[in-house]
Amino acid sequence: MSQKMKATVPLALAVAVIAFVYVEFTANFTFHWVTNGTLGTTGLDLPSNFHLVIPAGFVSWGLFFALGADNAALRTVAINSLIGCLAGLILFAFVHAVKGIPDFWAISLGVAVIAFILIVLSGGFPWISVPVIFCTFAAAVFWWIATGLDGWAAGGGGSLAALAKPTTAGAGAFGGVLSTPYGFVALNVAVTLLIGCLCGTLSVKFAGILTPKTARTADVSTEKAAVN
Repeated sequence: MSQKMKATVPLALAVAVIAFVYVEFTANFTFHWVTNGTLGTTGLDLPSNFHLVIPAGFVSWGLFFALGADNAALRTVAINSLIGCLAGLILFAFVHAVKGIPDFWAISLGVAVIAFILIVLSGGFPWISVPVIFCTFAAAVFWWIATGLDGWAAGGGGSLAALAKPTTAGAGAFGGVLSTPYGFVALNVAVTLLIGCLCGTLSVKFAGILTPKTARTADVSTEKAAVN
């Protein structure tokens, strides 16, 4: 095993452990702990409107590492994750108010206007990260689609009655199990994105604890030599 691969083992172990805990927690939260009725003999429960979105946490976690895995990265990802979800909420409300099924132009127009505004604003506010917002906005839109496109179709997501009508938009994911009102879609994704930021921070801290002291000392010596 190369020295570089050996150096990644502490971080790999830290990420693996925290990923296990994260998925276990979010899945149980959604399907066992905070629920709204039973799903019969499946052993699962019907998720409540407020639930956690497992894929979303990995989006912000990955962005945290892509931006450097430091305090600045944490701040950038956390702030822009909230902006991305707010942009998603604005899109959902716009579509609900303007035009629904079967036309898509309201969704397309909403996305175009939001993208234009965000990019213009990024020119005046350096803390706005368009790439992070695009990724987190996409996570919110993905979950909106997966859980029934509430607001696009009348009586779509968020209605228990829709669960018995798989031909409607409210069928949602898991055959209708995750049919969700669009306000909760944005909230659920936002909360889970922030949990992903926390997972990223914890994985770095945990990796630091697992890294042998000799390796940490060597890193410090290398940094000092580079400065001198």
